[in-house]
Amino acid sequence: MPPKKPINWKMLGKMTAAGLICCIGGPALVMYVSPTPEELFSRYNPDLQKRALESREKRQQEFDDFVMKLREYSKSDRPIWLVAEDAAKKDRESKLEGIKKMREEKLREAEEQEAERRRRLEIIKGNS
Repeated sequence: MPPKKPINWKMLGKMTAAGLICCIGGPALVMYVSPTPEELFSRYNPDLQKRALESREKRQQEFDDFVMKLREYSKSDRPIWLVAEDAAKKDRESKLEGIKKMREEKLREAEEQEAERRRRLEIIKGNS
């Protein structure tokens, strides 16, 4: 049996140091270089800052609604995407029903207005 090679501690030390520099130093450098949200906001022009502040509450409410829907969907035994798809279908159907009701109501109002107009015309013709 040939003699066993000695462990090259110098090479292992260099490799460990390089690995640590890459694994710890890389993310640390990214965190150091990346701007915070406040710094990004301060770099916006005044119009963008104004719009961002105005729409902040709306975006926060939309996010909260989204999270609440996800929590509701996760209570089901079925996969979330299927439950979300069913909810979207129900929303579409309810919107379509609402649109149909509005159309029917407008049509009814138009018919009533037309009937009223015809009655007035008959009254005017009867008086002449």
